[in-house]
Amino acid sequence: GSPWVPRDTSMATIRAVGGGDECSGIALARLSEERKAWRKDHPFGFVAKPTTNPDGTMNLMIWDCKIPGKKSTIWEEGLYTLRMYFKEDYPSSPPKCKFEPPLFHPNVYPSGTVCLSLLDEEKDWRAAVTVKQILLGIQELLDSPNIKDPAQADAYTCFIQNRREYEVKVKQQASRFKNPNM
Repeated sequence: GSPWVPRDTSMATIRAVGGGDECSGIALARLSEERKAWRKDHPFGFVAKPTTNPDGTMNLMIWDCKIPGKKSTIWEEGLYTLRMYFKEDYPSSPPKCKFEPPLFHPNVYPSGTVCLSLLDEEKDWRAAVTVKQILLGIQELLDSPNIKDPAQADAYTCFIQNRREYEVKVKQQASRFKNPNM
């Protein structure tokens, strides 16, 4: 995908200049804790693991995740692939979470990026939020879109104007991303 571009570049520049090393050190320490905690205990059916660099080493700054659709919802048959991109100043800033490929959903940008208050520094993000909480929050969002914060015109319009068609599209999408554990 394309590299993440911060909204306010002036702040990012100041941060980067102010010695990024101790920053990424904190991020890596926290992410390595997150990985340990996840391997010990995580919600059934979910996957979250750091990616592998071309040289075979682990990249803690980018994680591959899979989120199962909730039972008894129109999402339930799917297993949805999401990538988490952590920045050097994590956990001060939230990861960027991106469905790859992008999902048909009112709160998912056409690029695949998830629009969720939990992942927004100006809204509900706190440094204590865990990878597990993020993934559960996104799973919850799938079946309970936030209509006040639309990110994708197609899915939003369909959800508002023709709920039946919306449900058909979501179920078709679920069967495209069939959960092998179902």
